[in-house]
Amino acid sequence: MYNILFIGIYVLLMIGVGLWGLRRTKTLDDFFLGGRSFGPWITAFSYGTNYFSAVVFVGFAGRFGWHQGLDSLWIGVGNAVLGAFLAWMILGRRTRRMTHNLEVMTMPEFFFRRYGMYTLKPFAAMVIFIFLLPYSAGVYKGLAELLVGVFPGVPFNVAILIMAALTGLYLILGGYFAVAITDCIQGVIMLGGALALVYCIADASPADGVVSAVGIVSEKYAEHSVAGSINRGPWYLLPSLVAMTSFGCWAMPQMVHKFYAIKDEGIILKGAIVCTIFALVIGGSAYFTGSMSHLFFNNLSDVNAAAGVASEDTIIPTMLVKYLPESLLGLMLVLLLSASMSTLSGIVLVSSSAIAIDLYKGIVDPKVSHRMSVTLMRFLSAMFIAISYFIATHRISFIETLMSLSWGAIAGAFLAPFIYGLFWKRTTAVGAFAGMCSGIGTTIILFFVLPKSLASFGACMGMIVPFVVVPVVSIFTKPVAQNIIDKAFSVSVK
Repeated sequence: MYNILFIGIYVLLMIGVGLWGLRRTKTLDDFFLGGRSFGPWITAFSYGTNYFSAVVFVGFAGRFGWHQGLDSLWIGVGNAVLGAFLAWMILGRRTRRMTHNLEVMTMPEFFFRRYGMYTLKPFAAMVIFIFLLPYSAGVYKGLAELLVGVFPGVPFNVAILIMAALTGLYLILGGYFAVAITDCIQGVIMLGGALALVYCIADASPADGVVSAVGIVSEKYAEHSVAGSINRGPWYLLPSLVAMTSFGCWAMPQMVHKFYAIKDEGIILKGAIVCTIFALVIGGSAYFTGSMSHLFFNNLSDVNAAAGVASEDTIIPTMLVKYLPESLLGLMLVLLLSASMSTLSGIVLVSSSAIAIDLYKGIVDPKVSHRMSVTLMRFLSAMFIAISYFIATHRISFIETLMSLSWGAIAGAFLAPFIYGLFWKRTTAVGAFAGMCSGIGTTIILFFVLPKSLASFGACMGMIVPFVVVPVVSIFTKPVAQNIIDKAFSVSVK
Protein backbone atom coordinates (compact mmCIF):
# COMPACT_ATOMS: atom_id res chain seq x y z
CA MET A 1 0.00 0.00 0.00
CA TYR A 2 2.76 2.45 0.98
CA ASN A 3 4.73 1.56 -2.15
CA ILE A 4 1.79 2.41 -4.40
CA LEU A 5 1.08 5.63 -2.47
CA PHE A 6 4.66 6.93 -2.69
CA ILE A 7 4.96 6.09 -6.37
CA GLY A 8 1.54 7.58 -7.15
CA ILE A 9 2.45 10.91 -5.53
CA TYR A 10 5.78 10.92 -7.35
CA VAL A 11 4.20 10.25 -10.75
CA LEU A 12 1.61 13.00 -10.31
CA LEU A 13 4.35 15.44 -9.31
CA MET A 14 6.42 14.63 -12.41
CA ILE A 15 3.41 14.99 -14.70
CA GLY A 16 2.60 18.35 -13.12
CA VAL A 17 6.11 19.65 -13.71
CA GLY A 18 6.00 18.39 -17.29
CA LEU A 19 2.79 20.32 -17.96
CA TRP A 20 4.32 23.43 -16.39
CA GLY A 21 7.39 23.06 -18.59
CA LEU A 22 5.17 22.71 -21.65
CA ARG A 23 3.92 26.25 -21.11
CA ARG A 24 7.49 27.57 -20.82
CA THR A 25 8.88 25.79 -23.89
CA LYS A 26 8.46 27.82 -27.06
CA THR A 27 11.79 27.57 -28.90
CA LEU A 28 14.53 25.00 -29.48
CA ASP A 29 16.75 26.93 -27.05
CA ASP A 30 14.00 26.67 -24.43
CA PHE A 31 13.57 22.93 -24.99
CA PHE A 32 17.28 22.09 -24.89
CA LEU A 33 18.84 24.74 -22.59
CA GLY A 34 15.93 26.29 -20.71
CA GLY A 35 16.89 29.69 -22.06
CA ARG A 36 20.27 29.50 -20.24
CA SER A 37 18.56 30.93 -17.17
CA PHE A 38 19.33 28.58 -14.25
CA GLY A 39 21.14 29.44 -11.04
CA PRO A 40 23.57 27.44 -8.86
CA TRP A 41 21.14 25.30 -6.88
CA ILE A 42 19.09 23.99 -9.79
CA THR A 43 22.17 23.49 -11.97
CA ALA A 44 24.10 21.73 -9.18
CA PHE A 45 21.22 19.40 -8.37
CA SER A 46 20.68 18.75 -12.07
CA TYR A 47 24.36 17.82 -12.49
CA GLY A 48 24.33 15.64 -9.39
CA THR A 49 21.13 13.77 -10.13
CA ASN A 50 22.34 13.04 -13.66
CA TYR A 51 25.54 11.68 -12.14
CA PHE A 52 23.91 9.04 -9.93
CA SER A 53 21.26 6.59 -11.06
CA ALA A 54 20.00 3.12 -10.30
CA VAL A 55 23.17 1.89 -12.00
CA VAL A 56 25.16 3.18 -9.01
CA PHE A 57 22.79 1.95 -6.30
CA VAL A 58 21.77 -1.37 -7.83
CA GLY A 59 24.83 -2.31 -9.88
CA PHE A 60 28.01 -0.60 -8.78
CA ALA A 61 27.40 -0.11 -5.07
CA GLY A 62 26.18 -3.66 -4.50
CA ARG A 63 28.86 -5.35 -6.55
CA PHE A 64 31.87 -3.34 -5.39
CA GLY A 65 30.57 -2.91 -1.86
CA TRP A 66 30.71 -6.69 -1.62
CA HIS A 67 34.05 -7.26 -3.34
CA GLN A 68 35.91 -4.16 -2.08
CA GLY A 69 34.24 -3.71 1.32
CA LEU A 70 34.70 -0.29 2.91
CA ASP A 71 37.41 0.51 0.35
CA SER A 72 34.56 1.02 -2.13
CA LEU A 73 33.86 4.31 -0.33
CA TRP A 74 36.86 5.72 -2.20
CA ILE A 75 34.75 5.57 -5.34
CA GLY A 76 32.14 7.85 -3.72
CA VAL A 77 34.83 10.23 -2.42
CA GLY A 78 36.48 10.34 -5.86
CA ASN A 79 33.15 11.08 -7.51
CA ALA A 80 32.56 14.01 -5.15
CA VAL A 81 36.04 15.56 -5.31
CA LEU A 82 37.09 14.74 -8.88
CA GLY A 83 33.80 14.19 -10.69
CA ALA A 84 31.89 17.07 -9.06
CA PHE A 85 34.08 19.78 -7.47
CA LEU A 86 37.05 19.61 -9.84
CA ALA A 87 34.79 19.33 -12.89
CA TRP A 88 32.88 22.47 -11.91
CA MET A 89 36.00 24.45 -11.08
CA ILE A 90 38.00 23.46 -14.17
CA LEU A 91 35.31 23.07 -16.81
CA GLY A 92 32.42 25.27 -15.67
CA ARG A 93 33.71 28.73 -16.58
CA ARG A 94 35.56 27.76 -19.76
CA THR A 95 32.70 25.64 -21.05
CA ARG A 96 30.05 28.28 -20.52
CA ARG A 97 32.22 31.03 -21.99
CA MET A 98 33.34 29.12 -25.08
CA THR A 99 29.88 27.73 -25.89
CA HIS A 100 28.53 31.28 -25.69
CA ASN A 101 31.34 32.64 -27.86
CA LEU A 102 30.83 29.95 -30.49
CA GLU A 103 27.01 30.09 -30.17
CA VAL A 104 26.61 26.32 -29.76
CA MET A 105 24.05 24.22 -27.92
CA THR A 106 25.46 20.70 -28.22
CA MET A 107 28.81 18.93 -27.90
CA PRO A 108 28.97 17.85 -31.58
CA GLU A 109 28.31 21.46 -32.55
CA PHE A 110 31.08 22.54 -30.15
CA PHE A 111 33.62 20.29 -31.89
CA PHE A 112 32.57 21.60 -35.32
CA ARG A 113 32.73 25.29 -34.34
CA ARG A 114 35.87 24.98 -32.20
CA TYR A 115 37.94 23.06 -34.77
CA GLY A 116 36.34 24.21 -38.02
CA MET A 117 36.01 20.65 -39.32
CA TYR A 118 32.47 19.73 -40.35
CA THR A 119 33.10 15.96 -40.21
CA LEU A 120 33.46 16.15 -36.43
CA LYS A 121 29.82 17.16 -36.01
CA PRO A 122 28.01 14.14 -37.53
CA PHE A 123 30.68 11.78 -36.23
CA ALA A 124 30.28 13.01 -32.63
CA ALA A 125 26.48 12.97 -32.98
CA MET A 126 26.48 9.32 -34.00
CA VAL A 127 28.85 8.40 -31.16
CA ILE A 128 26.46 9.99 -28.67
CA PHE A 129 23.34 8.34 -30.05
CA ILE A 130 24.87 4.87 -30.43
CA PHE A 131 26.80 4.61 -27.16
CA LEU A 132 24.26 6.25 -24.87
CA LEU A 133 21.70 3.63 -25.86
CA PRO A 134 23.30 0.77 -23.84
CA TYR A 135 23.80 3.08 -20.87
CA SER A 136 20.16 4.14 -20.96
CA ALA A 137 19.14 0.49 -21.26
CA GLY A 138 21.33 -0.36 -18.27
CA VAL A 139 19.55 2.23 -16.13
CA TYR A 140 16.15 0.86 -17.14
CA LYS A 141 17.29 -2.68 -16.40
CA GLY A 142 18.61 -1.77 -12.95
CA LEU A 143 15.45 -0.04 -11.87
CA ALA A 144 13.24 -2.77 -13.30
CA GLU A 145 15.14 -5.37 -11.24
CA LEU A 146 14.14 -3.48 -8.10
CA LEU A 147 10.51 -3.01 -9.16
CA VAL A 148 10.18 -6.73 -9.83
CA GLY A 149 11.62 -7.44 -6.37
CA VAL A 150 9.17 -5.06 -4.68
CA PHE A 151 6.18 -6.09 -6.81
CA PRO A 152 6.76 -9.81 -7.58
CA GLY A 153 3.62 -10.03 -9.72
CA VAL A 154 4.84 -7.39 -12.18
CA PRO A 155 6.60 -8.90 -15.24
CA PHE A 156 10.11 -7.58 -15.89
CA ASN A 157 9.22 -6.16 -19.33
CA VAL A 158 6.18 -4.37 -17.90
CA ALA A 159 8.33 -2.78 -15.19
CA ILE A 160 10.71 -1.40 -17.83
CA LEU A 161 7.78 -0.17 -19.92
CA ILE A 162 6.37 1.76 -16.94
CA MET A 163 9.74 3.45 -16.38
CA ALA A 164 10.11 4.30 -20.05
CA ALA A 165 6.63 5.83 -20.23
CA LEU A 166 7.16 7.96 -17.14
CA THR A 167 10.53 9.27 -18.36
CA GLY A 168 9.12 10.17 -21.73
CA LEU A 169 6.05 11.89 -20.36
CA TYR A 170 7.57 14.81 -18.49
CA LEU A 171 10.61 15.16 -20.75
CA ILE A 172 8.67 15.22 -24.02
CA LEU A 173 6.19 17.68 -22.54
CA GLY A 174 8.48 20.16 -20.82
CA GLY A 175 11.99 19.79 -22.24
CA TYR A 176 14.89 21.17 -20.18
CA PHE A 177 12.63 23.38 -18.05
CA ALA A 178 10.84 20.27 -16.80
CA VAL A 179 14.08 18.27 -16.55
CA ALA A 180 15.87 20.90 -14.44
CA ILE A 181 12.99 21.43 -12.02
CA THR A 182 12.32 17.71 -11.62
CA ASP A 183 16.07 17.16 -11.12
CA CYS A 184 15.95 19.59 -8.20
CA ILE A 185 12.93 17.86 -6.67
CA GLN A 186 14.49 14.46 -7.27
CA GLY A 187 17.74 15.66 -5.70
CA VAL A 188 16.01 16.55 -2.46
CA ILE A 189 14.31 13.14 -2.44
CA MET A 190 17.63 11.43 -3.11
CA LEU A 191 19.43 13.22 -0.26
CA GLY A 192 16.77 12.36 2.30
CA GLY A 193 16.35 8.83 1.00
CA ALA A 194 20.09 8.09 0.89
CA LEU A 195 20.61 9.09 4.53
CA ALA A 196 17.52 7.14 5.57
CA LEU A 197 18.78 4.13 3.62
CA VAL A 198 22.07 3.98 5.52
CA TYR A 199 20.35 4.39 8.88
CA CYS A 200 17.65 1.81 8.20
CA ILE A 201 19.98 -0.86 6.79
CA ALA A 202 22.35 -0.39 9.74
CA ASP A 203 19.41 -0.57 12.14
CA ALA A 204 18.18 -3.82 10.53
CA SER A 205 21.65 -5.38 10.78
CA PRO A 206 23.31 -7.05 13.80
CA ALA A 207 25.27 -3.82 14.32
CA ASP A 208 24.28 -1.26 16.95
CA GLY A 209 23.92 1.73 14.66
CA VAL A 210 25.98 3.16 11.80
CA VAL A 211 29.24 3.64 13.74
CA SER A 212 29.16 0.08 15.03
CA ALA A 213 28.41 -1.18 11.51
CA VAL A 214 31.75 0.13 10.25
CA GLY A 215 33.74 -2.10 12.60
CA ILE A 216 31.59 -5.16 12.03
CA VAL A 217 31.71 -4.74 8.23
CA SER A 218 35.52 -4.76 8.43
CA GLU A 219 35.50 -7.94 10.52
CA LYS A 220 32.98 -9.72 8.28
CA TYR A 221 34.80 -8.66 5.14
CA ALA A 222 38.01 -10.19 6.47
CA GLU A 223 36.16 -13.43 7.29
CA HIS A 224 34.56 -13.61 3.85
CA SER A 225 37.91 -12.92 2.18
CA VAL A 226 39.47 -15.87 4.01
CA ALA A 227 36.49 -18.03 3.04
CA GLY A 228 37.10 -17.20 -0.62
CA SER A 229 33.82 -15.45 -1.43
CA ILE A 230 35.54 -12.14 -2.29
CA ASN A 231 37.15 -11.22 -5.60
CA ARG A 232 38.99 -7.92 -5.19
CA GLY A 233 40.61 -8.18 -8.60
CA PRO A 234 44.06 -6.74 -9.39
CA TRP A 235 45.43 -3.77 -7.45
CA TYR A 236 44.60 -1.32 -10.26
CA LEU A 237 40.89 -2.21 -10.39
CA LEU A 238 39.78 0.18 -7.63
CA PRO A 239 41.81 3.17 -8.93
CA SER A 240 40.44 2.53 -12.42
CA LEU A 241 36.89 2.51 -11.04
CA VAL A 242 37.51 5.85 -9.33
CA ALA A 243 39.02 7.32 -12.50
CA MET A 244 36.35 5.99 -14.86
CA THR A 245 33.38 7.13 -12.77
CA SER A 246 34.98 10.48 -11.82
CA PHE A 247 36.77 11.74 -14.93
CA GLY A 248 34.46 10.02 -17.40
CA CYS A 249 31.66 12.46 -16.56
CA TRP A 250 33.86 15.37 -17.69
CA ALA A 251 33.11 14.33 -21.26
CA MET A 252 29.56 13.03 -20.88
CA PRO A 253 27.32 15.27 -23.05
CA GLN A 254 24.45 15.09 -20.54
CA MET A 255 26.78 16.34 -17.78
CA VAL A 256 28.69 19.04 -19.69
CA HIS A 257 25.34 20.25 -21.03
CA LYS A 258 24.58 21.63 -17.54
CA PHE A 259 27.40 24.17 -17.84
CA TYR A 260 25.93 25.51 -21.09
CA ALA A 261 22.71 26.47 -19.31
CA ILE A 262 23.98 28.34 -16.24
CA LYS A 263 22.99 31.98 -15.88
CA ASP A 264 26.45 33.51 -15.35
CA GLU A 265 30.00 32.62 -14.28
CA GLY A 266 29.52 34.08 -10.81
CA ILE A 267 27.50 31.05 -9.67
CA ILE A 268 30.17 28.47 -10.45
CA LEU A 269 31.85 28.30 -7.01
CA LYS A 270 28.51 28.05 -5.19
CA GLY A 271 27.31 25.42 -7.64
CA ALA A 272 30.55 23.45 -7.19
CA ILE A 273 30.15 23.37 -3.40
CA VAL A 274 26.48 22.33 -3.53
CA CYS A 275 27.18 19.64 -6.12
CA THR A 276 30.16 18.27 -4.17
CA ILE A 277 28.17 17.90 -0.95
CA PHE A 278 25.36 16.24 -2.88
CA ALA A 279 27.75 13.78 -4.55
CA LEU A 280 29.49 12.97 -1.27
CA VAL A 281 26.20 12.13 0.46
CA ILE A 282 24.77 10.10 -2.41
CA GLY A 283 27.96 8.28 -3.39
CA GLY A 284 29.01 7.65 0.19
CA SER A 285 25.57 6.34 1.15
CA ALA A 286 25.37 4.03 -1.87
CA TYR A 287 28.77 2.38 -1.42
CA PHE A 288 28.47 2.16 2.35
CA THR A 289 25.13 0.41 1.90
CA GLY A 290 26.78 -1.98 -0.54
CA SER A 291 29.55 -2.78 1.93
CA MET A 292 26.94 -3.52 4.62
CA SER A 293 25.87 -6.53 2.56
CA HIS A 294 28.55 -8.36 4.57
CA LEU A 295 26.34 -7.96 7.62
CA PHE A 296 23.52 -9.96 6.01
CA PHE A 297 25.17 -12.51 3.70
CA ASN A 298 28.09 -14.92 3.99
CA ASN A 299 28.58 -15.39 0.24
CA LEU A 300 27.00 -14.58 -3.10
CA SER A 301 25.15 -17.90 -3.09
CA ASP A 302 23.09 -16.59 -0.17
CA VAL A 303 22.20 -13.52 -2.23
CA ASN A 304 21.30 -15.54 -5.29
CA ALA A 305 19.17 -17.90 -3.22
CA ALA A 306 17.29 -14.99 -1.65
CA ALA A 307 16.81 -13.18 -4.96
CA GLY A 308 16.15 -16.24 -7.09
CA VAL A 309 18.54 -14.84 -9.74
CA ALA A 310 22.28 -15.49 -10.12
CA SER A 311 23.43 -11.88 -10.42
CA GLU A 312 25.50 -9.48 -8.31
CA ASP A 313 23.08 -6.73 -9.37
CA THR A 314 20.56 -8.17 -6.90
CA ILE A 315 22.63 -7.55 -3.75
CA ILE A 316 21.13 -4.21 -2.74
CA PRO A 317 17.60 -4.92 -4.05
CA THR A 318 17.59 -8.14 -1.99
CA MET A 319 18.66 -6.23 1.13
CA LEU A 320 15.95 -3.62 0.63
CA VAL A 321 13.13 -6.06 -0.04
CA LYS A 322 14.10 -8.46 2.71
CA TYR A 323 15.08 -6.14 5.55
CA LEU A 324 13.14 -2.88 5.20
CA PRO A 325 9.52 -2.36 6.35
CA GLU A 326 7.04 -1.61 3.59
CA SER A 327 6.78 2.12 4.37
CA LEU A 328 10.54 2.62 4.14
CA LEU A 329 10.80 0.37 1.11
CA GLY A 330 8.37 2.69 -0.67
CA LEU A 331 10.62 5.65 0.14
CA MET A 332 13.68 3.79 -1.15
CA LEU A 333 11.82 2.91 -4.31
CA VAL A 334 11.09 6.59 -4.93
CA LEU A 335 14.76 7.39 -4.21
CA LEU A 336 15.94 4.97 -6.91
CA LEU A 337 13.15 6.10 -9.22
CA SER A 338 14.31 9.71 -8.78
CA ALA A 339 17.95 8.82 -9.39
CA SER A 340 17.11 6.92 -12.55
CA MET A 341 14.55 9.32 -14.02
CA SER A 342 16.92 12.29 -13.73
CA THR A 343 19.77 10.40 -15.40
CA LEU A 344 17.52 9.04 -18.12
CA SER A 345 16.00 12.42 -18.93
CA GLY A 346 19.47 13.94 -19.35
CA ILE A 347 20.61 11.08 -21.58
CA VAL A 348 17.49 11.19 -23.72
CA LEU A 349 17.70 14.97 -24.12
CA VAL A 350 21.28 15.03 -25.43
CA SER A 351 20.77 11.90 -27.54
CA SER A 352 17.73 13.27 -29.33
CA SER A 353 19.54 16.59 -29.83
CA ALA A 354 22.37 14.74 -31.58
CA ILE A 355 19.93 13.81 -34.33
CA ALA A 356 17.51 16.77 -34.30
CA ILE A 357 20.04 19.59 -33.93
CA ASP A 358 23.35 18.21 -35.15
CA LEU A 359 22.22 15.98 -38.01
CA TYR A 360 18.78 17.10 -39.20
CA LYS A 361 19.02 20.84 -38.56
CA GLY A 362 22.74 20.89 -39.34
CA ILE A 363 22.68 18.83 -42.54
CA VAL A 364 19.21 18.01 -43.90
CA ASP A 365 17.32 21.29 -43.34
CA PRO A 366 19.32 24.19 -41.80
CA LYS A 367 16.31 26.51 -42.20
CA VAL A 368 13.88 24.28 -40.28
CA SER A 369 11.54 26.30 -38.04
CA HIS A 370 11.89 26.40 -34.25
CA ARG A 371 8.48 24.80 -33.89
CA MET A 372 9.38 21.92 -36.18
CA SER A 373 12.73 21.48 -34.38
CA VAL A 374 11.00 21.15 -31.02
CA THR A 375 8.51 18.67 -32.49
CA LEU A 376 11.37 16.63 -33.93
CA MET A 377 13.18 16.68 -30.56
CA ARG A 378 10.07 15.32 -28.86
CA PHE A 379 9.65 12.60 -31.48
CA LEU A 380 13.30 11.53 -31.28
CA SER A 381 13.17 11.51 -27.47
CA ALA A 382 10.30 9.04 -27.68
CA MET A 383 12.18 6.95 -30.26
CA PHE A 384 15.34 6.82 -28.13
CA ILE A 385 13.33 5.69 -25.11
CA ALA A 386 11.64 2.98 -27.19
CA ILE A 387 14.99 1.64 -28.48
CA SER A 388 16.42 1.64 -24.94
CA TYR A 389 13.40 -0.32 -23.80
CA PHE A 390 13.96 -3.06 -26.37
CA ILE A 391 17.66 -3.32 -25.46
CA ALA A 392 16.87 -3.49 -21.75
CA THR A 393 14.34 -6.29 -22.17
CA HIS A 394 17.16 -8.63 -23.21
CA ARG A 395 18.44 -8.48 -19.58
CA ILE A 396 22.17 -8.36 -20.34
CA SER A 397 24.04 -9.89 -17.39
CA PHE A 398 25.82 -6.97 -15.71
CA ILE A 399 24.72 -3.36 -15.43
CA GLU A 400 28.30 -2.39 -14.59
CA THR A 401 29.52 -3.82 -17.90
CA LEU A 402 26.99 -1.75 -19.86
CA MET A 403 28.03 1.42 -18.07
CA SER A 404 31.75 0.76 -18.55
CA LEU A 405 31.34 0.28 -22.31
CA SER A 406 29.19 3.38 -22.74
CA TRP A 407 31.23 5.66 -20.50
CA GLY A 408 34.52 4.35 -21.87
CA ALA A 409 33.55 4.83 -25.52
CA ILE A 410 32.06 8.31 -25.07
CA ALA A 411 34.72 9.55 -22.63
CA GLY A 412 37.42 8.04 -24.83
CA ALA A 413 36.01 9.85 -27.85
CA PHE A 414 35.36 13.25 -26.26
CA LEU A 415 37.43 13.81 -23.11
CA ALA A 416 40.82 14.67 -24.63
CA PRO A 417 39.47 16.64 -27.65
CA PHE A 418 37.15 18.57 -25.32
CA ILE A 419 39.77 19.39 -22.65
CA TYR A 420 42.44 20.32 -25.18
CA GLY A 421 39.87 22.33 -27.10
CA LEU A 422 39.05 24.38 -24.01
CA PHE A 423 42.61 25.07 -22.90
CA TRP A 424 45.15 24.55 -25.75
CA LYS A 425 44.85 26.81 -28.77
CA ARG A 426 47.23 24.67 -30.84
CA THR A 427 44.89 21.63 -30.89
CA THR A 428 44.03 20.83 -34.49
CA ALA A 429 40.93 19.35 -36.11
CA VAL A 430 42.86 16.31 -37.34
CA GLY A 431 44.32 15.86 -33.85
CA ALA A 432 40.84 15.98 -32.31
CA PHE A 433 39.48 13.48 -34.83
CA ALA A 434 42.44 11.13 -34.30
CA GLY A 435 41.85 11.35 -30.55
CA MET A 436 38.19 10.43 -30.94
CA CYS A 437 38.98 7.40 -33.09
CA SER A 438 41.79 6.18 -30.82
CA GLY A 439 39.61 6.50 -27.71
CA ILE A 440 36.69 4.58 -29.16
CA GLY A 441 38.94 1.96 -30.71
CA THR A 442 40.91 1.36 -27.50
CA THR A 443 37.76 1.01 -25.42
CA ILE A 444 36.01 -1.41 -27.78
CA ILE A 445 39.10 -3.59 -28.30
CA LEU A 446 39.82 -3.88 -24.57
CA PHE A 447 36.14 -4.48 -23.84
CA PHE A 448 36.27 -7.69 -25.88
CA VAL A 449 39.82 -8.69 -24.93
CA LEU A 450 39.80 -8.18 -21.16
CA PRO A 451 37.64 -10.11 -18.67
CA LYS A 452 34.34 -8.34 -18.02
CA SER A 453 35.44 -7.77 -14.40
CA LEU A 454 38.13 -5.41 -15.79
CA ALA A 455 35.77 -3.43 -18.04
CA SER A 456 36.43 -0.27 -16.01
CA PHE A 457 40.18 -0.61 -16.61
CA GLY A 458 39.58 -0.86 -20.34
CA ALA A 459 37.41 2.24 -20.16
CA CYS A 460 40.19 4.14 -18.37
CA MET A 461 42.72 3.19 -21.02
CA GLY A 462 40.28 4.44 -23.65
CA MET A 463 40.27 7.80 -21.85
CA ILE A 464 44.07 7.99 -21.42
CA VAL A 465 45.29 7.04 -24.92
CA PRO A 466 43.75 10.10 -26.69
CA PHE A 467 45.60 12.45 -24.32
CA VAL A 468 48.77 11.26 -26.04
CA VAL A 469 47.35 10.97 -29.55
CA VAL A 470 45.74 14.45 -29.75
CA PRO A 471 48.88 16.56 -29.04
CA VAL A 472 51.18 14.32 -31.09
CA VAL A 473 48.94 14.53 -34.18
CA SER A 474 48.25 18.24 -33.58
CA ILE A 475 51.96 19.10 -33.69
CA PHE A 476 52.24 17.71 -37.22
CA THR A 477 48.95 18.93 -38.69
CA LYS A 478 47.47 22.24 -39.84
CA PRO A 479 46.40 24.64 -37.04
CA VAL A 480 42.82 25.87 -36.70
CA ALA A 481 42.12 29.21 -38.41
CA GLN A 482 43.11 32.19 -36.26
CA ASN A 483 39.68 33.83 -36.47
CA ILE A 484 38.12 30.70 -34.92
CA ILE A 485 40.70 30.69 -32.12
CA ASP A 486 40.15 34.40 -31.41
CA LYS A 487 36.39 33.94 -31.21
CA ALA A 488 36.53 30.77 -29.11
CA PHE A 489 38.97 32.15 -26.53
CA SER A 490 37.39 35.58 -26.22
CA VAL A 491 36.82 36.62 -22.58
CA SER A 492 33.95 39.02 -23.30
CA VAL A 493 31.20 36.72 -21.95
CA LYS A 494 30.37 37.25 -18.24
